[in-house]
Amino acid sequence: MPKQNPSSACPCGSGLPLPQCCQLIIGGMQPAQSALALMRSRYTAYTLGDEAYLLKTWHSSTRPAQLALGDSPQQWLRLKLLHAELGQPGDDEGVVEFVAIYKVNGRAERLHERSRFSIEKGVWRYLDGVHQDPE
Repeated sequence: MPKQNPSSACPCGSGLPLPQCCQLIIGGMQPAQSALALMRSRYTAYTLGDEAYLLKTWHSSTRPAQLALGDSPQQWLRLKLLHAELGQPGDDEGVVEFVAIYKVNGRAERLHERSRFSIEKGVWRYLDGVHQDPE
C-alpha cells in the first residue's frame, strides 16, 4: 500500500486532508453516512491499494472472493463526481455516477461508472456498477 503524507489532500477530491476525510471511514472511526461518502472512501481505498476495505464495503450478494490490486498497474489520478441520487440517511439505496482518471503504462484512461449502493445490516455497501460508454 503506498504511503500517504498525513497532511496531503484526500484522493477523493474533497480538499480535506486524508486523516480528516476518507481515512476516518476506511479506518473504521466513523461509518459512511451516505452512498456518496462510501463511494469517495472506496475510490480512496483504490488509490491506497486497500483490498480489505474494498471487500468489506462490497455488498455480500455481489462481493468477489478476492481482488488483485497489487497486480494492477493503474495509478489513480483524480475523481470527478457527476451525479448522485438518493443514498442519504433514511434511504435504502443510492446511485453515484463518476469518472475516475487513471494512468496505465504512462497513458491516461478514464473509468465512467454509474454505481449502485444499498444498505446491508444498517450500513452502506457497494452493490454494483455499470460502465458508461465513452463520450
